[in-house]
Amino acid sequence: MLTIHAGTDGGAVLVEGDRIAAVGGTEALREAHPGARVRQWTGTVGPGLTHSGALPEASSPRERVHALLRRGVTAVTGTPADPALREALERAAVSRVPATLAPGARADLAVVGGSGECVATVIAGRLVHRRA
Repeated sequence: MLTIHAGTDGGAVLVEGDRIAAVGGTEALREAHPGARVRQWTGTVGPGLTHSGALPEASSPRERVHALLRRGVTAVTGTPADPALREALERAAVSRVPATLAPGARADLAVVGGSGECVATVIAGRLVHRRA
């Protein structure tokens, strides 16, 4: 299924499966792919963020990873020593490679609102966080 993630700035990313199919203006992508589902976000669609250093503290490895997703993080540097944390990162499909917005790249996106808050996080084409 084709999905267009469109920001309020007019920029958009076309996602097919777990890959980026195209990057461009919202209207151009809508015209070129009229059957695509459109997710209109209040913010700017860009590459997912990369986190380096210690992961946020939380009550469980899953919650530590969720704290990253709420920030728009789609990749981490380094390998955590804790096997449970490594497993939680793998289950969430958090990458070790920084995200890029280019056709053929893995669809790792973050939508950032006007005040810098993360509105949505997409990893490998899946919406994994959306601000309520």
